[in-house]
Amino acid sequence: MSRIVAGVAGGSLLVSVPGDGTRPTTDRVKEALFSRLESMNMLAGTRVLDLYAGSGSLGVESASRGAKSVELVEFNDKAAAVCQRNAEMVNKVVGTKVVRVQRSKVESFLERAAEAGVDQWDLVFMDPPYPLTEDELSLVLELLGPRLSSFAVVVVERSARTPEPSWPETLERFAEKKYGETRLWFAEPAGE
Repeated sequence: MSRIVAGVAGGSLLVSVPGDGTRPTTDRVKEALFSRLESMNMLAGTRVLDLYAGSGSLGVESASRGAKSVELVEFNDKAAAVCQRNAEMVNKVVGTKVVRVQRSKVESFLERAAEAGVDQWDLVFMDPPYPLTEDELSLVLELLGPRLSSFAVVVVERSARTPEPSWPETLERFAEKKYGETRLWFAEPAGE
């Protein structure tokens, strides 16, 4: 069972996605990731986007730690329902509707956001399913690039055995970290 590590909802248990279609971020990886993000001042007041959200654990952790707004994007029906339950729990603790759930394919969501001129995001989590090809991941990163604030951070979580993502011209990697079978890549807008 996963939990919210810290913040106003710290210690709260999260509903998990039934079955084996998702791969939740372990508490160990989540603690290390959020420690790094806090040291970079990337949580309080930020606009967060959690793509391939699964249970929404990264997005709701951000809300617990002071994010201004959080969008959880998940296409799978069961996972989106779990995202909704976790979002409602955190919103209740926070006292306002910080977290919203979008049941959508990631590519469609980003295309609609671009057409609607949606505000730019400051922090983006991408924990795509392992079967997602490198070409599909590259397309999502390309769609994402123009929707980022100038100081944004993008965190891509993949298997430690997968190659580094192919970054579009709008993004450049500035760090990576391996935790057992998990690897995190950190990117920012190019030229920043």
